[in-house]
Amino acid sequence: MIFVTTGTQEPFDRLLEIVNEYSLQTSEKIVIQAKTKKMFNSNVEVHEFLAPEKFSHFFDSARLIVSHAGMGTIISALQKGKAIIVFPRIASLGEHRNEHQLATAKKIKQQNLVEVAFAEAELLEYLNQFDTNKGTLPSNQIGEYASVGLIESLNQFVTD
Repeated sequence: MIFVTTGTQEPFDRLLEIVNEYSLQTSEKIVIQAKTKKMFNSNVEVHEFLAPEKFSHFFDSARLIVSHAGMGTIISALQKGKAIIVFPRIASLGEHRNEHQLATAKKIKQQNLVEVAFAEAELLEYLNQFDTNKGTLPSNQIGEYASVGLIESLNQFVTD
């Protein structure tokens, strides 16, 4: 199952149109959390709002997460070792108030922690890789807390 989350603040039609296009060529179940009235293929289930426990259920059950560049979703995916494709909202396209998601996506891409797509073709390429690789994409996992080295460095900085 693929879980697509767009956040709850604004619609994200560009992402949903790409996912809908992809849904026509895959048998994979897709669950979307988004504000939308669009019609989707029969293998797509849409929820405008999910209670936290339902959100966690879909998130934990998914083999792939597709998300806007929300840090909560990105960090949760990394903590759980989930494969994730980040597709940032673009303010110049009217999808957000400023370009912080674009900046976040660029920075996280530099760190090679998650897959990041900036355009429709890139996102479809990652989704097709997911299909080709029998439902897997590379994933990374981070700890729930900062590393001992980072904590010691910060402590040293603060106490000096």
